[in-house]
Amino acid sequence: MSDDAFSVFSPQDLCSAAVFASPHSGSDYPEHFLQETILDNQRIRSSEDAFVDQLFSAAPDYGAPLLTAKKPRAYLDLNRSPEELDPALIEGVARRGQNPRVASGLGVIPRVVAGGRAIYRGKLPVAEAHRRIENYWKPYHRALQRLLDQAHERFGQAILVDCHSMPHEALESMPRRAGYLPDVVLGDRFGAAASGEIVDRIEAAFARSGLRVARNAPFAGAYITQSYGRPSRNQHAVQVEIDRSLYMDEDAIRPNQNFAALQEALCDVIADITGSERQSRDVKEAAPMPRPLAAE
Repeated sequence: MSDDAFSVFSPQDLCSAAVFASPHSGSDYPEHFLQETILDNQRIRSSEDAFVDQLFSAAPDYGAPLLTAKKPRAYLDLNRSPEELDPALIEGVARRGQNPRVASGLGVIPRVVAGGRAIYRGKLPVAEAHRRIENYWKPYHRALQRLLDQAHERFGQAILVDCHSMPHEALESMPRRAGYLPDVVLGDRFGAAASGEIVDRIEAAFARSGLRVARNAPFAGAYITQSYGRPSRNQHAVQVEIDRSLYMDEDAIRPNQNFAALQEALCDVIADITGSERQSRDVKEAAPMPRPLAAE
C-alpha cells in the first residue's frame, strides 16, 4: 500500500506482533522545496536517515509489516508533535514556553539540518506548515496506528520497532564501555515506552548478530516512542539508532562496502524479533561485524 506520504510493505502472512517503521529515510524531495532551500542537494540530505528503509526491507519476509516515509525529514519531521511549530520559522506562530527541540530549529517543520545549517532564507506561511502536516504527517501516523491496532487485535500486543540512524559523531562524546562505542542505541524512554522483557529481547537480537548495543544514551526516543509506547495497554515502542558509519559514507551519502553485510545481519535481527524460522539457526555469539576505520 502506498500514497504520497508513505509506503506499507506487508507480509504475505502476518505472523508477528512487531511493526517496523522508518520515519526519517524518505528521499522524495518536492521540487518547490528544493527551489526554496538555500542548501545544495547534498547538504539538504544531511538529516536524512539514508538507506535505513533498505536495511530493514526484509521485515515482510519474516511476517511483519514495514512502514516507510516518502518525504524527507528536512521537509517534515514525523518524529515531532504537530504542535511543535517553530515561531522563528513559521509566520504568525506564538511562542509556547520552552521547547528545546523547537528552540534549536528541530520542530515538526525543521528550520535547520544537521550541523545547525539553515534550510530557508526567510519564514514560511503558517498555511504551508499546516498543509504539510495535513498531507504527510497525519496520513503517516494514521497508517502507523492502523498497523499497531492490527497487530494488537491479532496477537494481543503490538511492538513498534522505530528504525533510525545516527551520525557517528553523535557517539564520540559517550564514555567507551569496555573500550568501544555502541553500534546500536535502543531508546525506550528509560522503561516508559516498552516492557523490560521486550527491550531485553530486542537487545539480545542485535547482540547475537555481532552488534554492540547501548540503551537510552545518547538517544532515548522522541515523539513517536513517547506517543506510541503504552506498555500498560500491551503496545510497546522501541527506537533503534544505528551508527551510520557502519554502512554508509556519511559525507557522500552512499552505501559503503559494509552495507550488504549489515543488511544480512539485520535479517537475523528481524528474525529474532519476529520469532520467525530463521531464529532456529545455532544461537551462539556472532563474529564481530566488519567495521570501517571511521567507526572505531
